[in-house]
Amino acid sequence: MRQITDTILMVRPVAFRMNEQTAVNNYFQKQLEGEDINALATKEFDEFVEKLRSVGVNVIVVDDREKDNTPDSIFPNNWVSFHENGNVGLFPMFAENRRKERRMEYFAKLEEAGFKIANIVDYTAAEEDDLFLEGTGSLLLDRVNQKAYCAISPRADEELLIEFCEDFEFTPVIFNAYQSVGDKRLPIYHTNVMMCLGEEFAVICLDTIDNKSEKKNVIKHLKDDGKEIISISEKQMHEFAGNMLQVQGAEGKKYLVMSARAHRSLTKDQIASIEKHCEILSSEIQTIETCGGGSARCMMAEVFLPKAN
Repeated sequence: MRQITDTILMVRPVAFRMNEQTAVNNYFQKQLEGEDINALATKEFDEFVEKLRSVGVNVIVVDDREKDNTPDSIFPNNWVSFHENGNVGLFPMFAENRRKERRMEYFAKLEEAGFKIANIVDYTAAEEDDLFLEGTGSLLLDRVNQKAYCAISPRADEELLIEFCEDFEFTPVIFNAYQSVGDKRLPIYHTNVMMCLGEEFAVICLDTIDNKSEKKNVIKHLKDDGKEIISISEKQMHEFAGNMLQVQGAEGKKYLVMSARAHRSLTKDQIASIEKHCEILSSEIQTIETCGGGSARCMMAEVFLPKAN
């Protein structure tokens, strides 16, 4: 099994803006006034894709369509996951206007690119019961050690997580993660804003796990699997320093992909710890982060599918 891939699916936006339906529990989102938000986001998107391609990452770009009015389509990792055995997970989404993001023609594009889809495992019926599990936003998958780290939230239901783990043969590592909003501690909407799993390391905001035994359990799993733990502060998490993804470029070279904002927030020691394992690749995506409340990792759906013979 591989933990990282050299192929990424990304969706170019056409209706990007702050999504009022997700803002109710995504405390990272903010409104930007008086700009053509979609034009700014598209420019950031295209520059980001170019940076990935320049180091040899295979980026398959698909275009959103205006008629769907999907402001968050730029974050495809929330509705789909791709696996080495050819299985695809389809996930139930909290916001109604995000459900239109699930478009089967994207799979045809992957098949045209030579990938094989064997089976689609569809959890979307859970939306009828107001139960959600938002893909690799909610699920931090250690594909090699077959563990799924998940912070329970309104967008990550525990029973659905367990069902996914049974279907895909992962062991669940369940915890609660909180962020300070005003004078309250509120659940973090997606696990992947406080945690990133690389091949040999994990970047994680342990300060968000308030329960000591849950925190110990997460640390134990990471250490048992030989991961170096690189801790970030809650302040750095708010700069999207947890929202990173390790990918593979040309000639097997590895990169940790993040936003320029996340990169700027890191200390010299944290950067040195990361660079022991791989190079850092960062891109300026300020508009996307501010309005979307998601960052670099959310924009990349990793493709692990087998190649068709």
